[in-house]
Amino acid sequence: MAETATGSFDPKHSRDQEFREAAQGRAVRPRDAATLILVRNDGSAPRVLMGQRHANHKFMPNKFVFPGGRVDPADSRIRPAEDLRSDVAQLLLARMRGTPSENRARALAMAAIRETFEETGLAVGRPIGSPQSSKHKDWAAYFSTGVSPALSALDFVARAITPPYRTRRFDTRFFIADAELIQGDPSHIAGSGELQGLHWISIKDAEDLDLPNITRVVLAEIDERLRQPLAAQKKRAVPFIHFRNGQAIRDTLVP
Repeated sequence: MAETATGSFDPKHSRDQEFREAAQGRAVRPRDAATLILVRNDGSAPRVLMGQRHANHKFMPNKFVFPGGRVDPADSRIRPAEDLRSDVAQLLLARMRGTPSENRARALAMAAIRETFEETGLAVGRPIGSPQSSKHKDWAAYFSTGVSPALSALDFVARAITPPYRTRRFDTRFFIADAELIQGDPSHIAGSGELQGLHWISIKDAEDLDLPNITRVVLAEIDERLRQPLAAQKKRAVPFIHFRNGQAIRDTLVP
């Protein structure tokens, strides 16, 4: 699990005192990571899937987060049943660190699906007639369900880079997808155990949980997004949270 912990982005009002600290020494280079926000629309209000990190985790112990984690080399070698839409791919390429490539953009979305399967046991994708195979144990387990990633159904909704004064840093892209993309019962959650108490919860109720600051910001973003017509959602700018000179900056990536 590798969700960033950047903050509420207003140092004067943040609960995190680290926003008032300057970066000390040489910053750790952030690693690419991805998170998947699954949304159920089968009730009176949208619900998202969240779980709590263990108390013994060095990174964000006890915090409630979305499933996700760092990109694995295998994520760039697997070919999905459906590729990213061109508009999503272009947003992912915007201001990408290093050498931007469509393969790296695809790997981010693939990581979100793989990590979600590992942590929740939920296979997000489309059924395929001839199951794929992989030497990577997590991808092999995913493909054994007869499903292949359907990246065209994912939207890119936020990006955040962990502050430079943290010892572990991630450049995390947040994706969103409808829970209808889950093959099987969305209530049957049986993942690796890395996240405790995984459950579907309304955005309003989730706001009362012990959340990392970035998760709180992303919740607010998807709450606003889900209130808009689908066409407006597709045109919505993607917030990009990063740091400069120890200060949090909220930019936007525009379609």
